[in-house]
Amino acid sequence: MRRPRPLVLCLMLVAMLVAGSVAQHFRLFERTWFQISLLWQSTDASAINLGDYRAVIQGKKIDGLEDDVSALTYDPLRKSLFTVTNQKSELVELSLDGRVLRRIGLVGFGDAEAVEFIGPNTYVITDERQQRLIKVTIDDNTHTLDAAQAEQLTLGINPSGNKGFEGLAYDSAGKRLFVAKERDPMLIYEVRGFPHDNPQQPYATHVVSNPRRDARLFVRDLSSLQFDERSGHLLALSDESKLLLELNLDGRPVSTLSLKKGRHGLEKSVPQAEGVAMDEEGTVYVVSEPNLFYVFKKPKE
Repeated sequence: MRRPRPLVLCLMLVAMLVAGSVAQHFRLFERTWFQISLLWQSTDASAINLGDYRAVIQGKKIDGLEDDVSALTYDPLRKSLFTVTNQKSELVELSLDGRVLRRIGLVGFGDAEAVEFIGPNTYVITDERQQRLIKVTIDDNTHTLDAAQAEQLTLGINPSGNKGFEGLAYDSAGKRLFVAKERDPMLIYEVRGFPHDNPQQPYATHVVSNPRRDARLFVRDLSSLQFDERSGHLLALSDESKLLLELNLDGRPVSTLSLKKGRHGLEKSVPQAEGVAMDEEGTVYVVSEPNLFYVFKKPKE
């Protein structure tokens, strides 16, 4: 029996190394293990169960905007959505079917990448490059917002240019603001004490991260977050992995929603998902570059 030649062995070794590198890059090992683990894990009664969702609006063009949208949040009082654009910085209100309702100019907000509803007429906007959190308030007559007149917090954690703060989510009961760092490293920070809601108390801000927990996220980046008040679970969106994760109270993935063609009723893959939001009925909204709008719902039993 002829032994394999050294050249053949070297080529086989190189091929195995390349395959392993590609698998690690796309987090294939972790994703495969997650799918296998679902076979024996008990069902979480409080889980959102993203796997049951189906697309009911897909790839609808958001008309009337010159720049691409980034991020998404749901306002339960106005029954509408808000997003931001970061080239010509604007805060944009959308209807629940993706129509532009109004545009508010942003002055001095830098690279605005995320927005989150935190209370009546009150939102937090992130400046990705400078790692600023900026609290703003609006009313029906607001046409422009100036960051210089707003409460701000600069974190300055692991600065990495255009790979900074990409997503926000707010836990109104726990008064926690979740901040997603896109990558290098990919982290979810928990911020307490901002915004400062009690002027009679001293200003105290606490920032917590858990790199070991976040290392379990089998995605390549983070582009948006959403906190579900009903379950206490966090939704984490990845545009490069084309995946929406549901994370339980321990930060462990418990369900997923793929944004690829053929999954969940999608006729085409979502090209670059930049924002996710959820309303009180559990409907999931997603925006993608270049200004595309999606809605996912769980079929009624």
